[in-house]
Amino acid sequence: MTRLVLLIAAVCPLIPAQHQPDVRGLRWTYAQVIVPDHVPRYRFQVTQVAGTDADLYVRKGAPPTLALFDARSRRKGTSNELLILDQATAPRLSTGVWWIGVLKHPTTVVTTAWTPEATPSLHAGMGADLYDDGWPVGPRGVAFRVWAPNAQSVHVVGDFNGWNPNTAALAPEGNGHWSLDHRNLLAGAHYKFAIDTGAQVHWKNDPRARRVTNSSGVSVVLDPEAYQWSAGAYSAPPWNEMVIYELHVGAFNDAPGGAPGTLQTAQQKLPYLADLGVNAIELMPICEFAGDFSWGYNYSHPFAPESAYGSPADLKGFIDAAHQQGIAVLLDVLYNHWGPSDLDLWQFDGWSVPPWGGIYFYNDFRAQTPWGDTRPDYGRGEVRSYIRDNALYWLHEYRFDGLRIDSTSYMRTDPNGNAIGEAWSLMQWINDEIDSQQGWKIAIAEDMWSNHWITRTTGAGGAGFDSQWDPEFVHPIRGALEVPDDNSRDMWAVSNAIQYMYNGQAFQRVIYTESHDEVANGRTRVPEAIWPGNAASWYSKKRSTLGAALALTSPGIPMLFMGQEFLEDGYFHDDDPLDWSKLQTFAGIHGMYRDLIRLRRNWFNETAGLRGDNVNVFHVNDTDKVVAFHRWQYGGYGDDVVVLANFRDQAWTNYTIGLPGPGTWRVRFNSDAAVYDPGFGSHPSMDVTAQPVPYDGLPYSAPLSFGPYTAVILSR
Repeated sequence: MTRLVLLIAAVCPLIPAQHQPDVRGLRWTYAQVIVPDHVPRYRFQVTQVAGTDADLYVRKGAPPTLALFDARSRRKGTSNELLILDQATAPRLSTGVWWIGVLKHPTTVVTTAWTPEATPSLHAGMGADLYDDGWPVGPRGVAFRVWAPNAQSVHVVGDFNGWNPNTAALAPEGNGHWSLDHRNLLAGAHYKFAIDTGAQVHWKNDPRARRVTNSSGVSVVLDPEAYQWSAGAYSAPPWNEMVIYELHVGAFNDAPGGAPGTLQTAQQKLPYLADLGVNAIELMPICEFAGDFSWGYNYSHPFAPESAYGSPADLKGFIDAAHQQGIAVLLDVLYNHWGPSDLDLWQFDGWSVPPWGGIYFYNDFRAQTPWGDTRPDYGRGEVRSYIRDNALYWLHEYRFDGLRIDSTSYMRTDPNGNAIGEAWSLMQWINDEIDSQQGWKIAIAEDMWSNHWITRTTGAGGAGFDSQWDPEFVHPIRGALEVPDDNSRDMWAVSNAIQYMYNGQAFQRVIYTESHDEVANGRTRVPEAIWPGNAASWYSKKRSTLGAALALTSPGIPMLFMGQEFLEDGYFHDDDPLDWSKLQTFAGIHGMYRDLIRLRRNWFNETAGLRGDNVNVFHVNDTDKVVAFHRWQYGGYGDDVVVLANFRDQAWTNYTIGLPGPGTWRVRFNSDAAVYDPGFGSHPSMDVTAQPVPYDGLPYSAPLSFGPYTAVILSR
């Protein structure tokens, strides 16, 4: 183990003892040394000048005697004596006053030295981890470890040492890592690393800081065990029963103006979400970013929750409370870039290939992304571990139930469109680790290139994600909803969107009509896109809810974007909070979403097929703009579901479609019901009895009645 001498050894004559010599005519001389918290090892040494009868003793808190001492060195025939005390010796070196005693004949001449040394931490882990080696008998404190391969020295500085960059040195471990066990530090201590390159000292936040005061502030030591969880027995819903609600903390439950919304204000709405019926929340990124307002995709401290949203305890409290409501919580993370503002990772230890970012990033054109030149170096082992550890950290320490990894296409391809193989293998590693450690937790990719390999198993060469956001649904469905002319709606595109699957698996895709990307960046909410400036129009209500009905009945994991359920208009912006008054204004629309979610989750044991893998789009009428499809899990009563969607502003009273089985098919949902909006026509959609007349390739058929721009759901 590498050792670093911190200070020049103190060599001086000892203080003569004020008592009688022992029976052999030997006398004691003493010295004191004050051992600070940051010194992990002391070397006590006596060097012979003349005479061979000197012995070395040390004792904590009082002068040693022949009977009372903590350690001694008595080598026969020499006055060269050595004692080394550190965190692993018996006794352990501890903070405080230590007495050095030399027992020798008055004619013996020696020099005495006591030398503090830096030694690597005895504890595993990166960043700042609290340790307790049997306190109060053993030491407690903080183990610091940081990767800075190009540093000449590294010190930890903080409010515990007056921010002195020359006091608490970390020891090199020989592999680019530096570490120190700093005794008697507790949670709440503020710190940074002072990284000396020889030419300059760089003051940097801990790359793994669990908390920072703000994006340009300082790191804070955090006790990850301090939060007392109350929902230990929670189990996330199966993926085929999951209904996701995408949520931005700052804009979800807040008033316009002032600071953004917080985790605590978002938590206040959890009972509302539970009543709505969603059983999974996907938080847009919540890691510390520059400023207080952001979508979150520019975060600079990947291990620290955003301080404007609340504390780490607030985040755990939100997740805990969600679990108590029966709601899983997923986290949106990004590994395609970081920052670029307030990014301490940039040129972290002073090295880079100009003008690139240093050890955490590619130092060539591969660093380039649309958001800055900060693509991580996926080929470097330490960076790979940093990203892998980050993914597992959120799942383990915060008990998130899954991850959504942002823009994986910008991980796996360089600016020229060429594959970055090490990014692919990194994604495989992360997903294999999740599967082996917490296989019930879901990993979702936002790749948006309809790539089946994203959700293939790693054993087959795939990236190993469990599901992925699906452009094959959202873009054709929104296209069919938003185009003004009914004749321009493409029912074959709608049919393909409904039945599209990755690798033949229904739930390897997340489907939606609104997401943070689809309602911003030049796009708007669906009702706004249908009639700009008049999102509350009849057309906007009818067609946007038609799209929602398809998202909640087609195969896949359905997702809503916050406020969609009460007809939020305009476009999403991080400083424009939801208008919760719309919940009252459009209470019926909210009720429709609530009903659809209950059907999707089979609350009434009548629509189990909506949780099934199977789909058959058996009716596509591109002339009259009607599609119908069959969903089932095992088939039979309570399982088979038929969904009809009318994309034309025309009602029908005797429209024949095929049916997969006999019996009475009951209308479970009619989006034209006036209970959902007083402007809806309540066109009667009645239960029907299947006739043994083949139609649409199915053995039975029946005439249906349904309103304009309407979805109808039937089951037996």
